[in-house]
Amino acid sequence: MKYFLLLASILCLCLIVTPDVAFAQEDGKEGYGEEGGGAPAEPSNEPVPLVRDGVYDKISVKEKKILAYDDIREADVFWQKRIWRVIDTQQKMNLPFIYPEQPFIQVLLDIIKKNSDARMFLDDSFVTITTQADMDQRLNSVDTIFVIDPVTYEEKQEIVRNEFNWTAVKQFRLKEDWVFDEESATMQTRILGLAPIRDVIDDNGNYRGQEAMFWIYYPEFRKYFINYETFNPQNDAMRLTWDDIFEMRFFASYIMKESNIQDRRIKDYATGRDALIESERIKMELFEQEHNLWSY
Repeated sequence: MKYFLLLASILCLCLIVTPDVAFAQEDGKEGYGEEGGGAPAEPSNEPVPLVRDGVYDKISVKEKKILAYDDIREADVFWQKRIWRVIDTQQKMNLPFIYPEQPFIQVLLDIIKKNSDARMFLDDSFVTITTQADMDQRLNSVDTIFVIDPVTYEEKQEIVRNEFNWTAVKQFRLKEDWVFDEESATMQTRILGLAPIRDVIDDNGNYRGQEAMFWIYYPEFRKYFINYETFNPQNDAMRLTWDDIFEMRFFASYIMKESNIQDRRIKDYATGRDALIESERIKMELFEQEHNLWSY
């Protein structure tokens, strides 16, 4: 009787486990290195490998959805401050922005190219929309140069097209609002706009300053950022998305402007060390404001 019960238990266990095994084999996931077992191509401009480049299928990024913001009523806003800050890609914490395999500026351009509803604006007021054709005309220039024909030794004109070089983008600018929400009694930080900043070089190779290539309305781009991976120096199995980078604020930055009556940037009234001190002063005021609004 004891052996009969043991045999019956083993048979029941086999019936429970067998369907799951069969289901896993039908999915085509039983072996490492199986051709055709890889996940579909990610929405990026990186070359797609012909085989699965890894030991498992990466599907989490493609299935990710953005987390909606909490609704904030105007009646619950007790205090608000608008801030503009700069992300310098030369800082160590910001190296993912210039990840050679997929720099962030290429992610932006790829999203704009593939999605007709990804709008670009001329400035951070989001009033005037610019087109991709206008942007290409500003970024890609055409020059006429004189060259010597190696056969006839005669001078002739040749048209050269200068393609946009992503390494010219060394900074990104953010426009954000800091809001104290009375309902949740928390300070909420919402990014509103983002702009890549490129160095401007004249025809003689001289540095002429910086300019914003275009502005995007950040909340519209979150649904695209969530599906673009970036490098995580701590763990290759937990790649971050660009939505993670911005929402969890995994970047280093400094404040270049706060809302003021004269609409001045910090550099308009402070330079050098004084500008850095002023930026840190504004930063500390933001962190202290939430504490000061509490009453005990």
